[in-house]
Amino acid sequence: MKRFDAIIIGAGQAGPSLAGRFNDAGKTVAIIERKHVGGTCVNTGCKPTKTLVASAYAAHLARRAADYGVGIRGDISVDMQAVMRRSHKVTLDSRHGNENWLEGMPNCSLIRGHARFESRDVIRVGDELLTAPQIFLNVGSRATIPDFAGVGDVPYMTNTDIVMLDRLPKHLVIVGGSYIGLEYAQIYRRFGAEVTVVEKGSRLIGREDEDISAAVREILEAEGIHIRTNAECIRFRKHGDGIAVGVNCDEGEPEVIGSDVLLAVGRRPNTDDLGLDRAGIELDARGFIKVDERLATNVDGIWAMGDCNGKGAFTHTAYNDFEIVAANLFDGEDRKVSQRLLGYALFIDPPLGRVGMGEEEARKAGHDVLVGTRPMTNVGRAVEKGETKGFMKIVADAKTKKILGAALLGTGGDEAIHGVLDLMNVGATYDDLRWAVPIHPTVSELWPTVVLSMKPA
Repeated sequence: MKRFDAIIIGAGQAGPSLAGRFNDAGKTVAIIERKHVGGTCVNTGCKPTKTLVASAYAAHLARRAADYGVGIRGDISVDMQAVMRRSHKVTLDSRHGNENWLEGMPNCSLIRGHARFESRDVIRVGDELLTAPQIFLNVGSRATIPDFAGVGDVPYMTNTDIVMLDRLPKHLVIVGGSYIGLEYAQIYRRFGAEVTVVEKGSRLIGREDEDISAAVREILEAEGIHIRTNAECIRFRKHGDGIAVGVNCDEGEPEVIGSDVLLAVGRRPNTDDLGLDRAGIELDARGFIKVDERLATNVDGIWAMGDCNGKGAFTHTAYNDFEIVAANLFDGEDRKVSQRLLGYALFIDPPLGRVGMGEEEARKAGHDVLVGTRPMTNVGRAVEKGETKGFMKIVADAKTKKILGAALLGTGGDEAIHGVLDLMNVGATYDDLRWAVPIHPTVSELWPTVVLSMKPA
């Protein structure tokens, strides 16, 4: 049996960085990965998808060249194989960089294979047994396959499959109108495919405020993306022209016929084949590992980080999990998950940058809400770029003047939102934002004027 000071299962965003801290502390650490180093972000998430977003944006901008006084002769074409070669290179460069980093650590052993608990402190990988007093789970998540009627009778893709697709679908039907589904909808529409989004709920991205949801729908429909909400009869069957996707039983066309189907209806944790019961590790009803404020499980000496603990489904929250665990173990701090301010983005074009509470959420939490908005048509930078879709929105508490949250649906929104995020992290009020002197011409310069427009909602 091989003995280590620590064992990390999973080489996503939290695992390798934690291995680095153990290595630097002179402690031996094994990091076990059954597939690709880098996890979802590097291999099937952020890296490949944002590379595809960039290629799709280039095609979209080329078609709009005349709007900027630029002439391009001939039709705009998209070479899907070249697009995918570029995407794969970005992914592989990042993956190999992570592998080289781990393999270069003198106290770290990168072990390939499927890890399973034999007992509380013994891990089996193939024929090898490993043990350590401290074990960290960073096993991530995978796409949920819904139990819709006929789903097992037709070919479909998940996010893992579509990042390898080097051809253009004739008609891509995306089941799921949230973040992953909407990004792929715009990507493939801009590549030239017909695209239909099928959403069971009454609107897209249901966790967002209704005005944001409606604006996103308007942006996507303006590009020719078909959207079917209230799809209460989602089902699948083979069709002579591809795949028939049942949408609605009593309104509109009952079926959409697509050449390809992408399922984007949520994620599930990779916790069902690790032998967690042998270690006595508790799961919740959805299969996520139960953790406390410091990311410790119910078993002493075992922690869970990243998607598998249900505390966040983003690369940056997984990395923050590492920061919390490392600070507590190595730096004598007492950091907690509840101290984290959640920000995230929807990477369509224009992107949606979000932080904190939305208007609806703030009201439900009992706040007297002030809301300020400003359309992107009033943002100089957006006008200059010819990208004026969307709006800015900020929510504050009327009594304390604390900023509760913000949304920026517009050009640069995924970057400009960080100004508000930083202010919220230090407990600033909307007066602090109002008195700021931002750079002109930028998108961020409009935040103070959004504050000035605040009124009770």
